[in-house]
Amino acid sequence: MDYYQGIVAEYLDADRSVFVNNECFLQLEPGNNPPKGTSWYCDIVAVNLRESSVYLYEVTFSSSLHALLQRLKSWDSNWDSLCTAIRRDCSIPCDWKIQPWVFIPEDRRPILDAKHNSSNMPDIRITHLESIVPWKYKSWNRTKDAID
Repeated sequence: MDYYQGIVAEYLDADRSVFVNNECFLQLEPGNNPPKGTSWYCDIVAVNLRESSVYLYEVTFSSSLHALLQRLKSWDSNWDSLCTAIRRDCSIPCDWKIQPWVFIPEDRRPILDAKHNSSNMPDIRITHLESIVPWKYKSWNRTKDAID
């Protein structure tokens, strides 16, 4: 886990209705050796009990966002199967929403907006890393999300 991923995990963990799984392995089909392109380690998967939602978090400060864009493209191409797998492997109720959420530096937002488009998965939620520094929220009782 890199430094910024830890900061995001602490931010998420400050909401008492959110439960976090770091480096969660997602695979489309059960088994010990998933074929290439059918499994990913998601930076953070979190369950929000208040919202009856699951969020797939990716965290990056890359200048090009290349790996993030590739990940989102892969997820979009396999969205229905990915949601089925998450419900199966993480015991998520069928009526819960599953949505991607990215944390990036504010100055990378134009790159993401220009290069990302999805057709199968819900719109991604975006939060700027600068907005989640610890002094901007209550570390024991965060109740609002920083969504840009």
